[in-house]
Amino acid sequence: MPRPFAKPAASPSPLRYRVLGPLAVHRDGRALPLGPLKQRVVLATLLGSANSPVSVDVLTDAVWQEEPPRTARKNLQVYVSALRALLADDELDRPRLIHTGGGYMLRVAEDELDLLRFRSLVRAAEGQGPRPAARLLRQALDLWQGPPLGDDLRLSPRLAEEAERLELRHLTAYEGWAEAELELGGAPAVVEGLRDLVERHPLRERLRSAWMRALSGSGRQAEALAAYDDYRQLLARELGLEPGGAMAARYRMILAGDDRAGAGAAARPPAAPPPDLPDFTGHGEELRYLTDRLEDEGAGRIVLLSGPAGAGKTTLAVRAAHLLGDRFADGRLCVSLRDADGRTRSLPAVLAELGERTGQAGLSGPEAWREWLARHRVLVILDDVPDESAVRPLLPCGGLGRVLLTARGQLGGLAPVDRVCVPPLGTAESVQLLAGLVGEGRVRADREAALRIVRACGGSPLAVRVSGMRLAVLRHVPLREFADRLTDPAGALDELTSGDVSVRRWLAHGWEALPEEWGRDAGRLAAGTGEGPFGLTEAAEALGCDERRAVRVVEALIDAGMVTSPCGEVTAHAAQYELPHLIRLYARGSGLGTPTPVLT
Repeated sequence: MPRPFAKPAASPSPLRYRVLGPLAVHRDGRALPLGPLKQRVVLATLLGSANSPVSVDVLTDAVWQEEPPRTARKNLQVYVSALRALLADDELDRPRLIHTGGGYMLRVAEDELDLLRFRSLVRAAEGQGPRPAARLLRQALDLWQGPPLGDDLRLSPRLAEEAERLELRHLTAYEGWAEAELELGGAPAVVEGLRDLVERHPLRERLRSAWMRALSGSGRQAEALAAYDDYRQLLARELGLEPGGAMAARYRMILAGDDRAGAGAAARPPAAPPPDLPDFTGHGEELRYLTDRLEDEGAGRIVLLSGPAGAGKTTLAVRAAHLLGDRFADGRLCVSLRDADGRTRSLPAVLAELGERTGQAGLSGPEAWREWLARHRVLVILDDVPDESAVRPLLPCGGLGRVLLTARGQLGGLAPVDRVCVPPLGTAESVQLLAGLVGEGRVRADREAALRIVRACGGSPLAVRVSGMRLAVLRHVPLREFADRLTDPAGALDELTSGDVSVRRWLAHGWEALPEEWGRDAGRLAAGTGEGPFGLTEAAEALGCDERRAVRVVEALIDAGMVTSPCGEVTAHAAQYELPHLIRLYARGSGLGTPTPVLT
């Protein structure tokens, strides 16, 4: 009987990190002393975000469960210094643990960290046939040596959450492995292992569905039907819900005597999201929060990702959908609420696409859609929502389905909605994204120019990606020359075009969607305030009005996603607002607004 956690094969790497089990680091087969608990918490937190910057605030939150001491930053520096010495490369004498823009990053090769290897094997198994998928997922499962991070590190709430996420990934991989084995006729070999996991996770539908198939494939149809009935009663008692469509279809096939009722038994395969970007970069905190909320049965049914055009909202939503494939057995799909020219699509057109994607052709109206959504474990991404009226008829009123919205504005008329603001990429993350597109060597050769390029992109992943795509084609253009082009306000947006991808066009769509008055006001702010944050007095001068009206204008533009607001509570007179850099460039370059005299 396969166990949920199995022994890993030995790695040839001279330095090997382990988090899929008790935290450990080995060099040439010898365990290294990792120091006191707080130092190990720092290491585990860095390994959880290997090769990505981790801020000092995140490390502080992980190490001190309550109020951190005044010496927290100095203590962190001590822990990092000790880890840097412990993990230094003996041969190259280079630090693996480096300081980067307000935080630290641990550089780790894939074959050095079991978690990276696990993720790589799981990704490689996606889209494969049963035999290679079973082999790759078995290799991934064999990397586990027990519950992730061990018991002591789970005293840190942040690491406890990380361990729970890792256990969920393990469970998902196990389900995939079991389903592949079932396709190969291995029902008797997996049935008992699935039973043990069902006892530990009784409400997990995909797991119970695989167990039902294994029972049926082992000639135990009566037990398979009883497993479904137990699940139906448990779901009704605990959550007041019915099993999803794929689960019910499997039950009907087993009832009809079809022992092959497995993952592909439903009449229509579950809808899939768009392809995930292999070089997804940054927004790690937002991604963790997003996946946690969508996995939480007790959370709301609707989450909104908001931010200006090009902020990476859709990319973040699609990445979350791929990570949550196990949670939504009836499918994950993405439908845009705007057409290619940025115009709002009609409700009948959106409903028609939703019906086609979910096998419900000819939906009679929004009510029929909401009824279907309530009965199925699906994640629906409604992308680029123009306003509340365009999306309100499509939102769930309860049940199994979840909806993830992306919009430039805050959609303040929708409630209850869990709102997540997508911030600009940090400088280190932007450079990492650029290097992945143009090559690490090219960035290392002129890092100063690379920094100028990403700063000119204002933290917009779209702008950084377009810059990288353009430079990947223009191999002869030095980074320094391209940086000079981007830092010229008159021509910067003209440079941010690669093939049919244009930052200017994305910005224009957002601007055209604004009410005419708001567009004029945003243009006046762009023309009448300087680069960087501005206060209410400056806004009133730029708008040519008193401060009372300036507050209303600025807050309306915040709601529309054209102006960013401060974090935390602060009075309007004390707040510092900001126009995103690219929006400011677009407004000024298009002559959208001119300063006007202050009204008296």
